[in-house]
Amino acid sequence: MAEVSVSILTVDKENAMQVFYNLETSKINYYHIYVMDGKFVKKNTVNLMKDYSLSISHISNIGLDVHLMVEDVEKFLDDYIVLNPNIITFHIEATKTYEKTMKIIRFIKENNIKVGIAINPDTEIDEIKEYLPFIHMVLIMTVVPGKGGQSLIPDTIGKIKKIREYIEKENLDIDIEVDGGINSETANSVKDAGANILVSGSYIINSENYSEAVSKLK
Repeated sequence: MAEVSVSILTVDKENAMQVFYNLETSKINYYHIYVMDGKFVKKNTVNLMKDYSLSISHISNIGLDVHLMVEDVEKFLDDYIVLNPNIITFHIEATKTYEKTMKIIRFIKENNIKVGIAINPDTEIDEIKEYLPFIHMVLIMTVVPGKGGQSLIPDTIGKIKKIREYIEKENLDIDIEVDGGINSETANSVKDAGANILVSGSYIINSENYSEAVSKLK
């Protein structure tokens, strides 16, 4: 059974606490926190996600799945490490060099937090293979990052399969998370390809019954 990480990007501030409570009881596994700096992607959610993360950390035992869509990864680490999230994921497109990427991986792990690396739809999996023995999760973007409600890009299914095949070949213990366009129709395709954590926002938040929506994804 897959795990579900719900994106709270589209949650209205006025209803946020009630939505968080309803999600809490719907048996989600993680809250997916999109931290966008307005540079790596156009949208800026820095203040909103910080507020939401603080609120959730005070009322919930469900882990934070922090996704840094930012150019300067190191700048944002301390803000989220203090919240003791389940995992912090950053984009390989942002770090660029092996030395910088490994420095960030080591720093996160030194704080007893799991590490994930995300790749965009147009990034080849060869870009991250050398880091896989040192991390806990690969996040495959199945849409172009930056806004919710997009449709899954079909070509990304093949990338999920390739990652899963490589992980099994190398006997690595790594989760595969997928993010973008995940709903009851696309969930089976990504799970069959090898994903075991599904990020979903609009599909769950806009549903009439959170528990039912989460159950269908799992």
